[in-house]
Amino acid sequence: MIALALETSGTISSIALTRDQQLLVEESFPHGLQHAAALVPMIDSACRNLSIKPSEIEHLYLNIGPGSFTGLRVAVTLAKMLALVHGTKIVTVPSSDVLVWNAPNEALEVVTCLDAKRGHVFGARYRRDGSTWINEEPAHLDRLNEILSRASKPVHVIGEGIKAHRASIDGVIWTEESTWRCRASIVAKLGAERAMRNEFADPLILAPTYIRLPEAEEKRLIAEGKIEAPK
Repeated sequence: MIALALETSGTISSIALTRDQQLLVEESFPHGLQHAAALVPMIDSACRNLSIKPSEIEHLYLNIGPGSFTGLRVAVTLAKMLALVHGTKIVTVPSSDVLVWNAPNEALEVVTCLDAKRGHVFGARYRRDGSTWINEEPAHLDRLNEILSRASKPVHVIGEGIKAHRASIDGVIWTEESTWRCRASIVAKLGAERAMRNEFADPLILAPTYIRLPEAEEKRLIAEGKIEAPK
C-alpha cells in the first residue's frame, strides 16, 4: 500500500512516500514558503523516480495545521483533488502531534509552541509514556507562560514560536532550532496509525486548522460582540 505524506505547516515543508509503512523517500522544500510552486513538481519527481503513478497512491496523510495559511490551503486542495480523481483516502494529523516527536530522548514533559501573534501561542502539552506521547492538554490559543504553569518540571519547549517568546520566559529547556519544524516522515507514521483505526477525513468538508482569525477580522468580531477577546 502506497501512501503520500504532506507537511506544509511551517517555513520549510516536506513530502514523504511510503510503501507498507516503510519510508521510501522524504524531501524538503528548498524555498521557504513557496508551496504552490514547489509542492506538485516535487511530488511528481519523487513518484517518477520510484515508478509510482498518482492513481497508485491509496492514502494521503496530511498535517492539517495550524500553521502557514498558504501552505495548508495548497496541501488541502491537492488532497481533495487526489481524493476526488483517484479515490485516495485522506488522514489528517494536527501540527502539535507531529512536532512533539522531534523532542529529545531525555524529554519527559513537552510543550509545543507555534506563534499566534499578539502575545499568544498555539500550544499543547504532552507527557512521555514509554515509547509514545500522551496529550495532557489539547492544542489551543493561550499565553505560553500559562501553559507552562500547568506543566511538570523539567519541561522542554519545541516549535518555531520559540523565537518570538523565549526572551520573556525563564525556567524551561528550549530545544535546538533543528527540531522546531514538523517532518513529513512523522506525518506518515502518525497518519498510518490513524488509518489503521479507520480515522479517515471526508474530502468534501476537509479544511485546514488555522491558529486564529486575521487581526482585522478578529477585532471586528470582538467589537460586534460575536467573540471574546483572547485573554
